[in-house]
Amino acid sequence: MSDATIRRIRPGDDPAVEQVLIDVLTELGATGAGFSDQDEELQAMSSAYGAPKAAYFVAELDGEIVGGAGIGPLPGRVTRTCELRKMYLLPAARGRGLGQRLLETCLDTARRMGYEVCYLETLAQMDRARDLYERFGFLPLEAPMGDTGHFGCNRWYALSL
Repeated sequence: MSDATIRRIRPGDDPAVEQVLIDVLTELGATGAGFSDQDEELQAMSSAYGAPKAAYFVAELDGEIVGGAGIGPLPGRVTRTCELRKMYLLPAARGRGLGQRLLETCLDTARRMGYEVCYLETLAQMDRARDLYERFGFLPLEAPMGDTGHFGCNRWYALSL
């Protein structure tokens, strides 16, 4: 079995993480206005997630970054709500339990940081991701929360921590 690890992002990881995100978003047809490929933080994820109450984790497979996920405050909210952000895995890394490990790591970190709710946005075509979120207890919402700027997303979920 391949050597897989989950760890916090480091500055040297930024180009690889950006490429993973662009590759997966392109695969999904989720690029342009309303999607996270337009986010300013994309080129410097390690700095963006070095902010208070935020963290980003990378998934490595045989020493190569194959995905990641993070948490941070939900923009536009004053409550103790975090957002699960930029959770993506390259196709070759899917089906290996890395998504579950990333999600567990993010949720454990959110709880330690004092968040009470975790919110996420996704797409209808991301069936496997939505199945994972629902297995963890995320409940579907009728409308988005906060002000993420990701109006291209069409599915929203929340989990009480």
